[in-house]
Amino acid sequence: MSDFYQSEPITTLHRLGSANPERMDKEINRFSKKRPVALILPSLITELDGTALPRILETLRSVTYLSRVVVTLGPATAEEFQRARDFFGRLPQPTVLVWNNGPRVSELYQRLEEVGLPAGPDGKGRSVWMAIGYLLSDTTAEVIALHDCDIVTYDRELLDRLVFPVVSPDTGYQFCKGYYARFSDRLHGRATRLFVTPLIRALRKMAGNLPILTYLDSFRYPLAGEFCLTDGMAWGLQIPSDWGLEIGVLAEIYRNSTPSRVCQSELCDRYDHKHQSLSDSPDKGLFKMATDIAKTLYRIVASEGVLLSSAFFETLRETYLHLAHGAAGQYQDEALINGLGYDWHEELRHVETFGKAITRAGKDFTGRPGEAPLIPSWRRVDAALPSFLSELKEAVETDNA
Repeated sequence: MSDFYQSEPITTLHRLGSANPERMDKEINRFSKKRPVALILPSLITELDGTALPRILETLRSVTYLSRVVVTLGPATAEEFQRARDFFGRLPQPTVLVWNNGPRVSELYQRLEEVGLPAGPDGKGRSVWMAIGYLLSDTTAEVIALHDCDIVTYDRELLDRLVFPVVSPDTGYQFCKGYYARFSDRLHGRATRLFVTPLIRALRKMAGNLPILTYLDSFRYPLAGEFCLTDGMAWGLQIPSDWGLEIGVLAEIYRNSTPSRVCQSELCDRYDHKHQSLSDSPDKGLFKMATDIAKTLYRIVASEGVLLSSAFFETLRETYLHLAHGAAGQYQDEALINGLGYDWHEELRHVETFGKAITRAGKDFTGRPGEAPLIPSWRRVDAALPSFLSELKEAVETDNA
C-alpha cells in the first residue's frame, strides 16, 4: 500500500516503494549490539509438516541480529518434543523450546494455581506468556519480537520491519504491531474485516466513543499475530490465554504506555497463512475465535466503567449486523475493482455466525462474572513467587539439555 496517511492516535509506518533489506539489516545489527533482540515462535507440532515453517527456518538462518530464539510448543508428546528439538536445531542462533505440557512446565503451571495466580487453559496466549517469562528470566533480550509459524509468504523483510521501530534508538517506540493486506485470488482476513472492525465500531456507537476504542480502531490489522515490544513492557502485560490474545495485548499496551510510544508497521505487500474454518459449533473454528475476541472486548469496555447487560448485548448485535453488512458491500466493491473473486453469500454467512458469537460471548460474560479473565503479569508473579522465574529457566533448560 503506497500511502502515508496517518490516523490518530498511533503512528503508522508504511512500506513505501521497493525494499532495501540490506540497509535495514545493517542498521538493526548495529542497534542490537546494545539492545539484544529475541524472537518467540509459537508453534504447533503439526506445523513441522507444513510448507510454511521450513521456509521460515531457512530464512531465519541468515538473520544475524537475533540473540536468542524461543519456540513455545503446543501440546506434544515426549517423542514429538524431541522431534521438534531436532527440527528447530537447524537454526544457528541459540534456540530453546518451551515444552508447555511437559512434566516440568506443567508443575510450574500447577504452582501458579495453588497460589491463586492461574495461567488459564492451554492456548496460544498461555504459551506466549510462558515464553516471555523465560526471556525475562534469561535477561539477555531487551527487545522481544513474535510472529506465527504458518506464514506461507514469509520473507526476511517481514521480521526486519517488525523489529526496526522498537530496536532503533532514534524512534523511541515501546511496541510495534505488524499489519499487511491479506489476499490471493480473493480477499481474506474475514475475522478482522467482517468481525473485529465492525464490532469495535458498534461498541464505539454504544459506549460513548471511549479513547481506548478509538485507539483499537486505529490499528489496520488488530488480529495480526506479529508484534514487537521492549522487555520493560513485557513485565507488565496481563493477557488472555485464548483467541483474545492479540486484542488483549493491544489493550494492555494502551494501559501501560502512551499512544505516542506505539506504532504499526506495514510488513509486506501481501500476507497469507492458514485459514480457520467457519464452523457452526461455538467451540470450534472462527465461531470460537470470535467468541473469545468478543469477550476480551467486553472486558475492555467494562473496565472503562460501562455497564454491560443483556439488553446492551442485544442492541450491540443489531448494531454490529448493520455495520458488518455495510462493510461486506464495501469489500465487494474492493474485490470488483481489483478483479478478485467475491462470494457475497459466503461473506454474509460469516457475518451471521459472528452475530451469534456476539450473543454467545455476552451470555458467557454475564453468566460467569467471577471468572479470572487474564493471565497475571510477570511482575505480579515475581512478587508472589520470587523464585519462580529461576525455576522456569531451570525447567526449560533441563528439558532442552
